[in-house]
Formats: sequence, structure tokens, C-alpha cells
Amino acid sequence: MKQDTDLRIAELGLILPPAPKPMGVYKPVLVIDKFLYVSGQGPLLPDGSMIKGRVGADLTLEEGKNAARQVGLTMLSTIKANFGDLKKIKRIVKTLGMVNSSTDFEGHPAVINGFSELMAEVFGHENGVGVRSAVGMILPSNIAVEIEAMFELY
Repeated sequence: MKQDTDLRIAELGLILPPAPKPMGVYKPVLVIDKFLYVSGQGPLLPDGSMIKGRVGADLTLEEGKNAARQVGLTMLSTIKANFGDLKKIKRIVKTLGMVNSSTDFEGHPAVINGFSELMAEVFGHENGVGVRSAVGMILPSNIAVEIEAMFELY
């Protein structure tokens, strides 16, 4: 059953940032058959700035988790701006979460939970939780987290 995702976002009191413009040669979203692929998104704030820093050095695990949640809000904004109606999304299928972290940081999955928990709040546990990978790396412009995802469409 389709849910009113925009209504759910409003009920949760979520504020979506402006959709970012591509910073390279790629499409923000691409639809193939019944799947929506979303390019890597960063933690864009409503004022247009990014959450930056390395988790385990500049940021705590909790700050990293909040950055991952912000990536989720950015991704929803990107989908709305480039695809349209969020009601067309049936479920999240796959998430690749990349954490800008210090070399000794080991809590990458806990950071990406910020994104996954948001998707579960918005789409419900059954449709908001999919398969996932969480890894650490050096990210462009020192952004704290980058996430790409794949969604199934109705």
C-alpha cells in the first residue's frame, strides 16, 4: 500500500535541505525499470553548508550518525527535485554508506545507522530497511559522510 511520504515527513517535523546540484559529470538519479538509483549524497544542511570532518578525529560517533541522518534528508530532497513524487517509492533496497574517518575508527556501521534509522522512520521498518554496506575512507571536500542508495518503485 502506498503511503503519503510527504505527509510522513511533515508528521516527523523533518526539514529537507535544498537539493544539491551535481558537482561533476553524473546524474543525481537514474531510473531503470522499477528501480531508482541515487548518486552519492553528502550531509547538506538547510543553509547550504556541509557537515565536514573525520569521525573519530574531528567528530564523535554521534556527530557522524547525525551527519548520516542529514545525508538521508539530502537524498530525499534530491529525489523530490530530480524524480518527483516520493509516493512512487516502494522500499529502499541497497545502501552504500561511506564514512570519512580516522584510521583507528571502527564504528562505521553505527554511523550509517543515522541514515538507516531515518529511512525506517519515513518508509516504515518493513520498507525502510534494506541491505547495506558501511565503510571508512577519505571523502571529497572533507565531508563527514557520503551515501548512495537504490530504491524499488511501485
